[in-house]
Formats: sequence, structure tokens, C-alpha cells
Amino acid sequence: MRNTRAMKTALLFPGQGSQRVGMGRDLALTFETAKRTYEEADDALGFAISKLCWEGPEDDLTLTQNTQPAILTTSIAVFRVLRERGLSFDVVAGHSLGEWSALVAAGALPLAEAVKLTHLRGQFMQEAVPVGIGAMAAIIGLSLETLRGVCAKASAPGEPVEPANLNGGGQIVISGHTS
Repeated sequence: MRNTRAMKTALLFPGQGSQRVGMGRDLALTFETAKRTYEEADDALGFAISKLCWEGPEDDLTLTQNTQPAILTTSIAVFRVLRERGLSFDVVAGHSLGEWSALVAAGALPLAEAVKLTHLRGQFMQEAVPVGIGAMAAIIGLSLETLRGVCAKASAPGEPVEPANLNGGGQIVISGHTS
């Protein structure tokens, strides 16, 4: 029996943690569309997120308030180049922060607004837990119940550690006080 359903193509955008200094630089040097995407984000933010993506420093890029619009901008630059080169997607989705990229790719939100909002989102997250106070880590291979027990042992009064995200593939992200 032949499958008569048409194949669908999906694009999944990454979340925070996928950043690295140099991301998108070669793409922007090669494709005018990518270069214009970074310029659009720079103009909307009032500072050069492009320079931070391409040159760092890494300590500044990894600040949540910068990481979020940086990953969003790079994701949309890649998406626009793929679309310009003839690729089309039936559905877009994103992991965590990647949902913002999916909204832009789907046409539900303009890039300029999305980079401003993710910059603010990152600022608010950064203010909620100052640099050096909190941390997150991905744990692979432990059950949720086992990890809850480990987190309870690692926690101290006023310094909790607990499961935060149940990702797929046996990965659970924990978050809490750095100490």
C-alpha cells in the first residue's frame, strides 16, 4: 500500500545555551540577507548585537539579556537564508527561547519587536537571579525521582536546587543556587 500523505518539513529553532562567539559571522559575510537581518536587529536594539555575536566577548554574550536576542537574530538570519535559497517549511517550532524565533519565522511577530522583547525578557531573568548566584545544568540518565533526591541533598536553607525542565531523551535541567 502506498502512503498518499505528503511529506511535511519542520524547522526547530534552538534555545538558550546554543550560543557561541562567532555565530552567524560567516553567514552574514556570505549572504546579504543575513547581513541585513543583523542590521535590523542592531537598529531595533540600539546596540550592535551583531558585534557581540561575531566578536564577543563570551562573558557578555552569555549574559541572558544578550544571549536571547543574539540567538534569536542568528536563528532568523539562518531561516531567511534557507528560505531565500528555496527551502520552505510547513511548520516551525522552537525549544524554550526558540519559540520566539518560531513566532518570527511564522510571521506572527516582527524581528524588531522580538529582539527588543527577548532583550527585556533576558534583563528581567538576569535581575531575578544575579550573575553568579544561580545556575542551571543538564543532567542525563537519572530518573526524575532520583534527581529530586539528589537536588534535595544539594539544597540548603534559602539555597534551593530543583528540576526545572524535563527535556526529551532522558535529559532533565536542574536550576538553583550556585553554592
